[in-house]
Amino acid sequence: MEPLGVSNLEDRRRDADRYGPPLSRSAASRGIAPFQAGVLLLLAASTGLLAWFAPESLGRGIILAGAWGFLVVAVWRVGLIIVSAVSRPPPPEPPVWPRYTVLAALHDEAEVVGQLIERLSRIDYPPDRLQGLLLLEAHDHDTIATALATPRPGWLDVFVVPPGTPQTKPRALNCGLAHATGDLLTVYDAEDDPDPRQLREAASRFAADPTGRLACLQAPLRIRPDRPSDGSPFLDRQFAAEYASLFETTLPGMARLGLPFPLGGTSNHFRTDVLSAVEGWDSWNVTEDADLGFRLWSRGWRLGVISRPTWEAPPSRLDDWLPQRTRWLKGYLQTWGVHTRRPWQLGWRGITALTLTVGAGLAAAALHGLSLAWVAAAVLVSLIAGLPPETPALAVSVLVLGAASAWLSCAIGARRAGVPYGPADMITAPAYWALLSLAFAHALWRLIRNPFAWDKTRHRRDAPLAEGEAAAETHEVLDATAPLRLSATYAAASEPVA
Repeated sequence: MEPLGVSNLEDRRRDADRYGPPLSRSAASRGIAPFQAGVLLLLAASTGLLAWFAPESLGRGIILAGAWGFLVVAVWRVGLIIVSAVSRPPPPEPPVWPRYTVLAALHDEAEVVGQLIERLSRIDYPPDRLQGLLLLEAHDHDTIATALATPRPGWLDVFVVPPGTPQTKPRALNCGLAHATGDLLTVYDAEDDPDPRQLREAASRFAADPTGRLACLQAPLRIRPDRPSDGSPFLDRQFAAEYASLFETTLPGMARLGLPFPLGGTSNHFRTDVLSAVEGWDSWNVTEDADLGFRLWSRGWRLGVISRPTWEAPPSRLDDWLPQRTRWLKGYLQTWGVHTRRPWQLGWRGITALTLTVGAGLAAAALHGLSLAWVAAAVLVSLIAGLPPETPALAVSVLVLGAASAWLSCAIGARRAGVPYGPADMITAPAYWALLSLAFAHALWRLIRNPFAWDKTRHRRDAPLAEGEAAAETHEVLDATAPLRLSATYAAASEPVA
């Protein structure tokens, strides 16, 4: 891996506003591509002809296609559980640690920025090889003031993002990328608590890559089970199990198979030169992480996973969970739209992975609530009529295998992540899945009306642990008398925010 040269860094800083993929590969373009128009026209024509000449066949065909599609996803999920169980030995440490840039894009996070700084200060990596940038918006006076007033390690600076459009996390990250001096780069969110040795594991994996094509490593995101919560235990436990299924079985399984996958929004570790070569993040996509994983693949790069986790707090309240999930699903719709404009750029393996992750996730979210309502209505009508409900073999197979594969993935993922998941969680899971349909309806409406609006999740400072638990956590004590530092960009922008 070649270190970044000074001229390259200067070029990136000068061209910071131009970071992001071109319009044809960006969510900023809302039009339908010729290929997409052709597919839609073919589907509409085929559906119209069948509806006219063979309406019964059309209905049966739609039901069969949906049923077999969900059976394929269920079998795929079980396969990933098996494949993800294959472990790999830890790589040797490199003789020289590469320079590392840590980016954290924050907006209206005065409540938690001090907590984040404390957690980032625990990172176990040579300090002289670290660069950290807290990316803050110029109008966010409270977060800027709190960040400047909080003692920080010598490598962590406050960086005020120049005003511009759109005001999104990926745009802020692109500004940070333009000033990154590290050979490697990672992203953290406001509520994150990363494993102190996570950067060392990622750097070792990059150094040990025999192909030279490894561009990104995803760390697992986990919900800490011992943190007190002021929200809904139901949402906490279901969200934790959902995270465990994704980051402990699905993504490791896909990485073992050498397939692309949608990255998580945090704790991804990149080669900085590759990230710059693929134009950074799409500033207009509200799940820039999911898009970037497939864009890296389309340019010939590969993704992997590491084992050291990042702990997060769940969105415990419905008024926190719903905007977050709405944004995720809206971004999935954007990502699906972008990468199906020219699906051949992903190859058959890439488009298969896109379909089984982004596509299947959207379909499941859209249909969970309707399916649950249909089952409940069928049972209710049968009970009122005094007749046994109809139980077609294919429908029962889809219901049983689909639910069982989801429960199994959550249960195994939860065991690996060390989070609780028991029979009561399995029984109540369909209610959580039905909530996804509510979020999907919101996402579809938001995509039409406000496609680039960032539905922000509020982050709250963690409640203090009990005395014994707090003593078990080790902290690097910062020197409270350390001088406060401002980046050059902040110094230039300090007058408006003073």
